Amino acid sequence: MSDAPALGPLVAFAGGLLSFLSPCVLPLVPSYLGFITGLTAEEMTQRRRLALIHAGLFVLGFSLIFILLGASATALGAALRYYKDWLQRIGGVLIVLFGLYCLGVLRLGFLGREWRVHLEHKPVGYLGSMLVGIAFGAGWSPCIGPILGGILSLAATEADLTKGTALLVAYSAGLAVPFLLAAWAVDTFLVWFQRFRRRLHLVQRASGALLVAVGLLIATGQFTRLAGWLQALTPAGLRRWL
Repeated sequence: MSDAPALGPLVAFAGGLLSFLSPCVLPLVPSYLGFITGLTAEEMTQRRRLALIHAGLFVLGFSLIFILLGASATALGAALRYYKDWLQRIGGVLIVLFGLYCLGVLRLGFLGREWRVHLEHKPVGYLGSMLVGIAFGAGWSPCIGPILGGILSLAATEADLTKGTALLVAYSAGLAVPFLLAAWAVDTFLVWFQRFRRRLHLVQRASGALLVAVGLLIATGQFTRLAGWLQALTPAGLRRWL
């Protein structure tokens, strides 16, 4: 995996976006925003800066959890580097299973359980928003769990701690960026959501298809080759940034 500097983070970022758009996260975004800010949607449009600060702290909270999980997965993979080939195959199979779950082909009981942390009252102040983000990150819901599990499996195949951690930074960014945009322009977000909600089932299928494809590439040892091929097609100017 060390020869695939660009493709892994792109896949992880896409996984974060799909997690945000998943049926058990997207419909709850207005509720999350109202909970952490203590404001109504109308008040958030009038106090965008305050809403963005609370959203940023919430994002920081769940990002810390995801990055720590990614570092742990990579450290475990590095400790088992003697079994690197087998680790990649097993990781690829796990990612395929997560994808089949998203597609509804498999029913995995432990992924179907509700792992989200429910808070009746938000802790006070800015620190409270960060604590709620940590609680969100620490709890796996049936929708986000398979995608996050797939990215963690991908991180476990990395021998370099920095690269493995970068995958979870990219995943967190994919989840965080649209959340921050929603906090800044909640009125526009609500209008867009009403139009998009009928397509939520397509997001679940896209998530499953992405995980199955990535899992098969990793299990067969083709992921690095594909990354190298894409890297070769990338203009030299862009390669310096990847």
